[in-house]
Amino acid sequence: MTDRPKFFDDIAGVAGGALSALNGLREELAALVKARVEETLTRLDLVRREEFEVVAELARRARAESEALAARVAALEAAAASKPDAG
Repeated sequence: MTDRPKFFDDIAGVAGGALSALNGLREELAALVKARVEETLTRLDLVRREEFEVVAELARRARAESEALAARVAALEAAAASKPDAG
């Protein structure tokens, strides 16, 4: 009773081979989908999150500097307007 018939060994081998083939097919399909998604994203000219965050930080700093300079110009203009003309 401990000996299995060769038929069951053959079926187990076929089932194992089928599972291996399906696993290989799944990996190949995942690689294909990943490549297709990356190709589509490249075609759409999208940026990565890290690049976006760096540019957003640069824009935030530029805006803060622009606001500071605008306030400084306004203060200088007010000071110049309050002085009597020297002429």
